[in-house]
Amino acid sequence: RLALLFALLLPACLAKPFHQQGLFDFMLEDEGSADMAPTDDPVISGFGPVCPFRCQCHLRVVQCSDLGLERVPKDLPPDTTLLDLQNNKITEIKEGDFKNLKNLHALILVNNKISKISPLAFAPLKKLERLYLSKNNLKELPENMPKSLQEIRAHENEISKLRKAVFNGLNQVIVLELGTNPIKSSGIENGAFQGMKRLSYIRIADTNITSIPKGLPPSLTELHLDGNKISKIDAEGLSGLTNLAKLGLSFNSISSVENGSLNNVPHLRELHLNNNELVRVPSGLGEHKYIQVKFI
Repeated sequence: RLALLFALLLPACLAKPFHQQGLFDFMLEDEGSADMAPTDDPVISGFGPVCPFRCQCHLRVVQCSDLGLERVPKDLPPDTTLLDLQNNKITEIKEGDFKNLKNLHALILVNNKISKISPLAFAPLKKLERLYLSKNNLKELPENMPKSLQEIRAHENEISKLRKAVFNGLNQVIVLELGTNPIKSSGIENGAFQGMKRLSYIRIADTNITSIPKGLPPSLTELHLDGNKISKIDAEGLSGLTNLAKLGLSFNSISSVENGSLNNVPHLRELHLNNNELVRVPSGLGEHKYIQVKFI
């Protein structure tokens, strides 16, 4: 069954790979689209109700991608574990759209036109682990996301603010992808990520931030801030990141690295500083015994 799930999910991929083992292993790639051709006939699934018109259903996976849908289909099989709605024209996620999907583990809403999500839309999804919202028109992430979430991907939206209330209680999240949004440093609320005790990977690349966000959780092992407007690396920005192993800061405007700032990341193994404005090797970099790869 797992092998079949992987086969069904492979074409749905849309963000940077970050391998995290779990019940499902469907990471989204940056490029790609669904290749499975929809059928025009209703399909009787192997687990109960009739499959929504033109969708494909098999082994609790419901694929309704590339159908030009303007809303979430009704009468979705109640024991669906993966729902793929990418590459449609959905503009709004309403309360009740997922009312019977108590066993849903993954929801793919990539590449729609979503600008509004009801505060109660995700309330029934008590087991949701992976939420993919990339390539939509969201200006903010919704509040009241399921506390069971382990992975949130929302790159290529119109998000400009990251509020603490949005991430409150999401202490199971491991992966957070927010790249290619018009986020500014002033739009990141102090302590926005502090409650995310398991957060291991965060990507806020290709935005408008000018400094490393403050108050990142010590659980982080990968921090990707490439393609921003960061001008310097200071000690405060890296404070407390004792587990950080990979730091991406390429394609910024960094001209200085504060003395001692790299001492805050004693387990750093990979540092990307290419395409910046540095004129000399940062102080202390040569003595940083754990670094295995440097791109300057």
